[in-house]
Amino acid sequence: MKIFSLSQVTTKIKVISTVYVSLTLFHDSITQASTAFLYNCHVFSLQIKDLEVLNCEYGKNTIKFLRLHREGKKQFVKEVEVCAHLRLTSPQEYLEGNNSLVIPTDTIKNIVLVLAKKNGIPSLEQFAIDICNHFMTTFCQVAYVKAYVQEVPWQRLHEDGVPHIHSFICVPDGIRFCEAEQCRNGPLMVFAGIKDLKLMKTTQSGFEGFYKNEHTTLPERHDRILCGELFCKWSYGECKDFDFNCIWKKIRECILEAFAGPPDCGEYSPSYQKTVNCIQMFVLSRVSQVIEVVLNNTFYNVVDMKNLGLTNDKEVSKCFKYLTALFRNTQPQSTAAVLYKIK
Repeated sequence: MKIFSLSQVTTKIKVISTVYVSLTLFHDSITQASTAFLYNCHVFSLQIKDLEVLNCEYGKNTIKFLRLHREGKKQFVKEVEVCAHLRLTSPQEYLEGNNSLVIPTDTIKNIVLVLAKKNGIPSLEQFAIDICNHFMTTFCQVAYVKAYVQEVPWQRLHEDGVPHIHSFICVPDGIRFCEAEQCRNGPLMVFAGIKDLKLMKTTQSGFEGFYKNEHTTLPERHDRILCGELFCKWSYGECKDFDFNCIWKKIRECILEAFAGPPDCGEYSPSYQKTVNCIQMFVLSRVSQVIEVVLNNTFYNVVDMKNLGLTNDKEVSKCFKYLTALFRNTQPQSTAAVLYKIK
């Protein structure tokens, strides 16, 4: 048997600053053949130092359920999807494999369902607040909690103008969502919004006078179809006594009014950017929340039918979908992560 010292078989690779990755070949018996030596050595002992845990978060995503509420013969429904994420006071489950502080995700799911049963869902925002309050007041090991709630757009069915007492139709006219988050000994912050709201105006829109160089092929248009999917999110700041349902409806009405303009003549839009700004300014004139608006472009190109012997005055257009801004996905990710930084 031949023994190699660690200094003979250890290779240190400098990564950055004082952080090193060490490839260590532990003491082992070898045969005379070099190939056998390579196969019998134990390798890859990772040594990491001078690192600090930045974020250690986990939770339960896509808790979907329907909450039914009855008032006599009339029935009301709220179908929601909830994501609840926690950060504990210690990352010991990640670093040491000690699960003594971990609240199982199945428990998180059951808590959300029990809160829906006991408290109902007077508004998405209030339900998210209830989730945050429960985890903060029940579990001393929870340092941070975030609840995301979005609603399936069920609307009461009407027959000849008469509302049905127990029948509903799903109308995809924008998805309502909200977020609530709180750190221990910190304020409860509430956000709300609307996403996947598809809007279109068939005239009173153009795009002219833009910068041009040798790479520009886009023609100017003074009369075009403007269409897009709108994402809008606003902040309530520190949680106060807001009428969340009323504010959400008011902001949605402002969005539609600012996008379309007066019903008899509309409002000219020189660009998507200007339309977004008009929506923001109009909303802020009615409510005092901090607001973010993104309008994802859906482009319609008029089909040239000259070769077919037809004149096409914008009656037929091809659809091309673009993103005018970074896609915003507010739903928390399903996998937890531990992030490190170098001191």
